[in-house]
Amino acid sequence: MTAILKKELSSYFTSAIGYVVMAVYYFFAGLFFYFYCIVGNSKDMASLFSNMFMITVLVIPIITMKTFSEEKKQKTDQALLTSPLGLGEIVAGKFFGSLIMFICCVGIYVLFALTLTFYSAPDWSVFLGNLLGTIILGAAMISIDIFISSLTESMIISAIVSMCFGLVIFFIDSISQLISVSWISTAISSISFVDHYSNFTKGILSVADTVFFLSIIALFNFLTLRVLEKRRWS
Repeated sequence: MTAILKKELSSYFTSAIGYVVMAVYYFFAGLFFYFYCIVGNSKDMASLFSNMFMITVLVIPIITMKTFSEEKKQKTDQALLTSPLGLGEIVAGKFFGSLIMFICCVGIYVLFALTLTFYSAPDWSVFLGNLLGTIILGAAMISIDIFISSLTESMIISAIVSMCFGLVIFFIDSISQLISVSWISTAISSISFVDHYSNFTKGILSVADTVFFLSIIALFNFLTLRVLEKRRWS
C-alpha cells in the first residue's frame, strides 16, 4: 500500500493538479474567511465551513479523476492489477493518497483559526467539529469518486460524473421535498450528506453521523474493489 500511496502523492505534485486544486480551495476558503470572519468581525467559523461544502463537492472530483481512469488510459492498469500487491492495498493506497491531498487543502483552516486568536479565541470545540466533519465528508466523497473513476478511462468523464453526483448529494434535501410520498421522501432525507454534516458544524460529534460517513467510505471502497477484481479476471 505504501508504494501506491507514495506514487499517488507524487503524481499530484509532479503535475499541475495538486497545485491547481490547492489554489482553488485556498482562494474560496480565504474569500469566505475574509467576509465572514474578518469583515463580519466574527470568531465563528461555522459559516465558512458550511459555504465550503459546495466547493468541496466540486474540488474532490479533480483530486480523484485520475486515480484509476489514468491507469486505464495509459494501459498500466493490468500491470498494477497483476502486481504482488493485493487489490485491497491498491484501493487503500489510492484512497489515502487522495485523502491526504484533500487534508493538505483543509489544513488552511488551522491557519485561519490561529489568525483569529490574535483578535479573540475561537470556539475550539466547534472548530474541531467542523474540521473533523469536513475531513470525514471529504473521505466519503473521495470513496464515491474513486469508484466512479474505476468505471471509465476518461478523466474528464470521471470528473464530470463525480461533480454531477456531488451536486445531487448537495441538493438531495430539496429533491426529497418535491416527493409527495412521505416514506420515500423520508428515506431520501435519511441519506442526506448535508443533514449528517450539519451536526459537525455545531461542534457536535454524533456517533450516528460518523457511522453514516464511515459506512459510505466502506461501501464504495468495497465496490471499487469488486470492479478491480472483475477487471483482473476479465
